Amino acid sequence: MALKSIWGNKMRSFLTMLGIIIGVASVIILVSIVNGYMATVVESFASMGVNQISVNVTNLASRSLDVDDMYDFFEENRDSFDQMTPVVSVSTTIKSGNENLDSTSVAGYSEDYLAIKDYELTTGRNIQYSDLEYRQKVCVIGYYVAQYFYGGAESALGETLKIGGSAFKIVGVVECQDDDNLDEGGTDDFVWIPYTTAIKFSRNGNVTSYIFTCSDVENASQYKELIEDFLYESFKSEDLYRVNANSEMLDQLNEQIAMMSAMLGGIAGISLLVAGVGVMNIMLVSVTERTREIGIRKALGARKSRILQQFVIEAAVTSSIGGIIGIFIGSGASVAVGSAIGISSPPTLGAVLISFSVSVGIGLVFGYMPARRAALLNPIDALRSE
Repeated sequence: MALKSIWGNKMRSFLTMLGIIIGVASVIILVSIVNGYMATVVESFASMGVNQISVNVTNLASRSLDVDDMYDFFEENRDSFDQMTPVVSVSTTIKSGNENLDSTSVAGYSEDYLAIKDYELTTGRNIQYSDLEYRQKVCVIGYYVAQYFYGGAESALGETLKIGGSAFKIVGVVECQDDDNLDEGGTDDFVWIPYTTAIKFSRNGNVTSYIFTCSDVENASQYKELIEDFLYESFKSEDLYRVNANSEMLDQLNEQIAMMSAMLGGIAGISLLVAGVGVMNIMLVSVTERTREIGIRKALGARKSRILQQFVIEAAVTSSIGGIIGIFIGSGASVAVGSAIGISSPPTLGAVLISFSVSVGIGLVFGYMPARRAALLNPIDALRSE
């Protein structure tokens, strides 16, 4: 009977559903686009190394920590950490022949840095312990640097690169990380040198930054506390060091994503509330139009509960059909919009289930008052209505 009533008033039923359709589609599109975009951000963030813990210290004349102390701590806790490297950033220009690069990232690391970054070499070798021990002037370069100066990785191997006026021999080239962004300042525009050699370029002559990798990402917070306890014993002040675990920052980012997704879904859900008011208005009109029908049914013995059930089901069916149409439109639109802006944004199961459940719930809630009004009609008054 509900379907027959809806089919008998096609245009009115469609206009009633339209608000539900727009509301459900809006929720799915917004939530899917936000989740897709933020998933891209999380993926980019995760590529930085979820298992990494960065350490920054401020050495004073009375309280300081050198590289040997940090390596001693690392060796004592090999069960907790897989790799460790000092980090010495160098602000300088690199040059080969008459050409130079100003924005290339130049820094000193240990032999573990290649594994920490999870990169592979396309040719040559990595920085070795002997390079660190004897402060050799060797370097490993990114693919863009090799391409820019020498036309390719094979041609760059064994060539001399000037860093801050000093000649360094290129011993390795890292494989290309981003073909689409092979440009100055990109992910392939870098030079690695032994950190012991890089210290010569630094003004203060000491190392203040380190990177650790956790043996188990699930226990990253515990390993972070282990480092903090060690640093506190050395510095006796929390103001002289800073420890950051990438996994914790990723967790915070995920929380913010969930909050933003819920907020935008709620904003889109307002349209569902407006649609509910539309359902209630149309159902009130329907009750008024069918007053004589209600009177006849009650005169023939229909109970209040049956009349109530009839109109509530009709409202719920209207909302459900609108919700299903909205799901198809929203799912297709979210994929299309995601493709247009260059992200993957498939409809999320949670958004689909929640929006559809809300649409059915709106039909039940907003359809109840008109249905109750119909159920309470006096049969005699209903029969006499024109």
